[in-house]
Amino acid sequence: MQSYLSSEITGTGGIIKQAPEDFQVTELPAYEPCGSGEHLYLTIEKKGITTLEAVSRIAKKLRLPEREIGYAGMKDSVGVTRQTLSVQRVKPEDVSRLTFDGLKVLAAVRHTNKLKLGHLKGNHFRIVIREVFADALQNALAVISLLARRGVPNRFGYQRYGVQGNSHLIGAAMLRRDWKEAVDHLIGLPDMVRDEEWRNAIIAYQQGDIPAALRLMPGHCRGEREILQRLVGRPDAWEKAFQALQPRMKKLYLSACQSHMFDKTVELRLKEIDLIRQGDLAYKHINGSCFLVEDVEAEALRAGKFEISATGPMFGSKMKQPGGETLVMEERILAEEGIRPEDFDLGNGLRMEGERRPLRVPLGDHHVSIDGSNIIVEFSLPRGSYATSVVREITKNF
Repeated sequence: MQSYLSSEITGTGGIIKQAPEDFQVTELPAYEPCGSGEHLYLTIEKKGITTLEAVSRIAKKLRLPEREIGYAGMKDSVGVTRQTLSVQRVKPEDVSRLTFDGLKVLAAVRHTNKLKLGHLKGNHFRIVIREVFADALQNALAVISLLARRGVPNRFGYQRYGVQGNSHLIGAAMLRRDWKEAVDHLIGLPDMVRDEEWRNAIIAYQQGDIPAALRLMPGHCRGEREILQRLVGRPDAWEKAFQALQPRMKKLYLSACQSHMFDKTVELRLKEIDLIRQGDLAYKHINGSCFLVEDVEAEALRAGKFEISATGPMFGSKMKQPGGETLVMEERILAEEGIRPEDFDLGNGLRMEGERRPLRVPLGDHHVSIDGSNIIVEFSLPRGSYATSVVREITKNF
């Protein structure tokens, strides 16, 4: 289990996501629509469906290609989400047709451009934690105060690593060009799934019975089934079988591997997450640019004001490298995985160039209240940062 920045403060315990309304997310836009233009910005509220499912339903209803619908952030199906989508060549009166189970339109305003991924300032969260321990309010307030002062560890966390929690292992095997290992991890372990038929399919695969594994593998396991179909005819053609996967899925596994190594970096530097080292590549929170730290004393003052933070690696073929102790540590993390920077260029258009990511992010608009045996926590985070990093510090449950 990963460490806690607030380890000296007792956790509240409790249950999260017991009901959809217990986990509410509202996008904070990078800019407001101007009121004119050929694009219509739709503020939607969705419950129990992903952003891509919402896009698919709206496209079908408006008879538009899905690619013509823009969105600034990707949200999963958990909880209640309010976010903005953009559609082109649609009249405001047509929006009334878009109310269906799990989705409703709250507002429609025109603008001049299509929304693109990243056109987002951040997200505001309202999370109910139920059945907490005694002194939960006091402890939650103490954790929030600490995170507001020192920063939120910018981890990706468990939600990045898939249903079986091993997406990063698939990505690492890809980077090492060990295609059998990649397939083994993708099929997974029987103990990691609950569905009996799925579990039996994995057992059949482990026993070398590929036809039985294919027959038993549930229909929703599309990637697994595509690979098994290729292995039926050629049981040792691991690379060819793996190439049956969609490029989008391959990038997802590579991204998970990047995220895992970044999370390892956060863990190694957690106790000094608000400090800057000689050789660090520091992140400017005002504009997202990075620079090499050469004068630690001067930059320490800026770090104390939360103007800058140390960064960690999202490794890739072109990622900018730090210096000093930071470089040594990051090279060791990469070496432990048996991966080199050039391995991130897999050919055939599959390349991860890499970037730097701040080790911590500021906690904004925070508030904690109590309602009987439940506490309600509200806060904002920049785009790309996860609420689980805050919740785990409060509850100490995971």
